[in-house]
Amino acid sequence: MIADFLSPVKETVLAHTVLQLPQCLGKKIAIYSKKNGFPDLQGVKIAILGVKEGRNGLDNTGCGENLHFIRKHLYQLFQGNWHTKIADLGNVEKGNTVKDTYFAVQEIISYLLKSNIIPVIIGGSQDITYANYRAYDVLEQTVNLVSVDSRFDIGSVDDELNSHSFLSKIIMCKPNNLFNYANIGYQTYFNAQEEIDLLDKMFFDAYRLGEAKNTEITEPVMRDADIVSFDIGSIRQSEAPANNNASPNGFYGEQICAIARYAGISDKVTSFGVYEYNSRLDVNHQTAHLIAQIIWYFIEGVNFRAKDYPFSTKNKYQKFTVLLDNDDPINFYKSDKSGRWWMEINLITNNKYKRHALIPCTYQDYQDAIAQKIPDRWYKAMKKI
Repeated sequence: MIADFLSPVKETVLAHTVLQLPQCLGKKIAIYSKKNGFPDLQGVKIAILGVKEGRNGLDNTGCGENLHFIRKHLYQLFQGNWHTKIADLGNVEKGNTVKDTYFAVQEIISYLLKSNIIPVIIGGSQDITYANYRAYDVLEQTVNLVSVDSRFDIGSVDDELNSHSFLSKIIMCKPNNLFNYANIGYQTYFNAQEEIDLLDKMFFDAYRLGEAKNTEITEPVMRDADIVSFDIGSIRQSEAPANNNASPNGFYGEQICAIARYAGISDKVTSFGVYEYNSRLDVNHQTAHLIAQIIWYFIEGVNFRAKDYPFSTKNKYQKFTVLLDNDDPINFYKSDKSGRWWMEINLITNNKYKRHALIPCTYQDYQDAIAQKIPDRWYKAMKKI
């Protein structure tokens, strides 16, 4: 039924794929085309989805157009040592209104989530993240959102839903299923101090660009995410010029690809989107090529998931208990399989936060606890619960 919301991949892209070697992605994935029709989703793990909606993309008119440039570069990349079945479902065309587009995106992603298929969304403006978030309503569980962005996109209470205000709508609109929001790569001069203070008061996580350039610190953040949203504006303009809100500062290409791979490796991430691509501003299709590589690294990560979260039997983990000065212990668990760390939140009752009882952390968090310094992640999670 979701095929009713979608249009096939452009024929010129498929014609270009014919010229590629057999090992290329374009020859390995099932593609929605006029000739072959909608692909069979049986056994599919990852589904690529274009969204040609950019009417609410502030100061970036043209985003959502010419998504075939991204596909052209993606299809000609060589497949890694992968076992995951991938499909390209084509594009969601602009609806009569933006709300119509949101509805179509929400319905498609809801269907994919219930089918245990990870949607990889190629946008379109970043307000599509709101439709992605609303798709999780069918799961009736709280979710975590991670945004890789130079801005928080909170906006004001009176703003209409757009690419610069979607976060406030996610926080305020009911049903409210957001447990945690984390921003990776914000640049202070693009965000009001009141917004920075607000995130701190809500016990959300925010990592400045300088801090996040050490990409290893983003791994536990991604490990706890359900939804991941990339704004191309988080990448420096010289690396990705196809965004009218791009800035001289931002992530380098290899850094953004490393972060995308961490998102893929996370056992918990169930949707991934890259937004704000504006082909009118692209130089030699450089940004399209980088987005293709971002998606490639995410898929690479999915193929190397350790499947050690959430754990089923504790005998596969080393347990470390740290006693704090106030006699409240914190239990840490280290996976024998991957070497990754978690810390445990003691829930008094079996409530809707049960799936957040284990907080991804690092070995440094364990070291801090030994030194009687409460890890920030543990403290913020306890406050939210």
